[in-house]
Amino acid sequence: MKLTDLTIHEMQQQLAAGTTTSVALTEAFLARIHATDEQLNAFITVCDAEALQAAQAADEQRSAGNVQPLTGIPVALKDIFVTRGIRTTCASKILGDYLPPYNGTAVAKLKEQGAVIVGKLNMDEFAMGSSNENSAFGPVRNPWNTACVPGGSSGGSAACVAAHQAAATLGTDTGGSIRQPAAHCGVVGLKPSYGRVSRYGVIAYASSLDQVGPLTRDVHDCAIMLGAVAGYDALDSTSVDVAVPDYLANLADGVAGKKIGLPKEYFIAGVDAEVKQAVHAAVDKYRELGAEIVEISLPHTKYAVACYYVIATAEASSNLARYDGVRYGQRVDNGTGLNDMYTQTRVAGFGDEVKRRIMLGTYVLSSGYYDAYYLKAQKVRALIQQDFNAAFEQVDCILTPVAPTAAFGLGDKTADPLHMYLSDIFTLSANLAGICGISQPCGMTATGLPIGLQLLGRAFGEQELLQTAYAFEQATDWHCAQPEL
Repeated sequence: MKLTDLTIHEMQQQLAAGTTTSVALTEAFLARIHATDEQLNAFITVCDAEALQAAQAADEQRSAGNVQPLTGIPVALKDIFVTRGIRTTCASKILGDYLPPYNGTAVAKLKEQGAVIVGKLNMDEFAMGSSNENSAFGPVRNPWNTACVPGGSSGGSAACVAAHQAAATLGTDTGGSIRQPAAHCGVVGLKPSYGRVSRYGVIAYASSLDQVGPLTRDVHDCAIMLGAVAGYDALDSTSVDVAVPDYLANLADGVAGKKIGLPKEYFIAGVDAEVKQAVHAAVDKYRELGAEIVEISLPHTKYAVACYYVIATAEASSNLARYDGVRYGQRVDNGTGLNDMYTQTRVAGFGDEVKRRIMLGTYVLSSGYYDAYYLKAQKVRALIQQDFNAAFEQVDCILTPVAPTAAFGLGDKTADPLHMYLSDIFTLSANLAGICGISQPCGMTATGLPIGLQLLGRAFGEQELLQTAYAFEQATDWHCAQPEL
């Protein structure tokens, strides 16, 4: 087996046994990146020198007996994470040359755990997109079929893991941006509960929805990565001060006696037949494993897409006001006055989808429309949250498809933004409600594209969610499939 085919827990064993080193692992992953990324475009920045230096330091720490769970493990980061001295672009021209002076909390935690950062990953610009086609650095391609999208906005993060370019990655999820690309690329992706992982040092899209989470080869690795970055952070005012459990402690407890809910609103016309078949096969597998399947209702689901795109764009409009050509980032100034400088900078710096969402958000916040749109959307959000609260009184977790279809072709939906927005119909309710969700592979289409299964858990219920996902993973081998690249 190649070093790049190992999971994190397998790497931990080999490093502990002395059969490999962090330098060897890092060299193998860097070679893999350079051999495959011309086809995928998953990376914006590859950190060869910094990674090898960190790997050498990790091996020295291990020799000295100073070993953390991620010591010497090569990982990569969505280019939305602020990294000291390493270019951080958010896949936008307006931040094309930005070198941050500090590390965000999640990055700092990975470094404290001994992880080796091999690079920064491509994404939809400012995390706005469902296909990773909205990047100033070009689209990412799906490792299973390079004519298809990897999903978005964390498309580079998912493609990187699927292509074995890093052992694991961090992404962000505002409306499905970890779970949907994880499904399209056949990997595991976890959106933790809102407030579980610090967002300090993460470039903001929609502050009441954004959350940081891992993408990995399997559920075991996902538990390791979540344990590394979870926890309260005083630097993030939305961080919640609750205890972080040992996510590995009860991972293999199984699902016997658990109640799993199937929301009727998620099994609707428009879901691809192969997706339905794969998800229903997963339901049957859970029955075999001893879980009780319960039909439930989440009645306000039909309003979720409209609600999300009002709230998310409003918050984006506010957050992106800081990119004005004055404080940092690109400036375009023809000497015709301050207002023209603002306009020229933003016209040149932002892509079409970012401009579209800024305009939508500015409109719903404008005088005369705030109550009609933004305030009403917040009320609907509360109803969606109440639906989940009521459901979790009946069941332990909720099972749904991740997306209505498997990965679609590059360019298939770019001319129809509304059609693109519906790609997130099954994922964005979890962000509105602040609960946790995980995507894992559960099948393949006839054309060889992965299909994802979504499990949703109550707020701060990641431990139980990981146990439920792990039980399915151990009973199937979908997570073992890998693309021929």
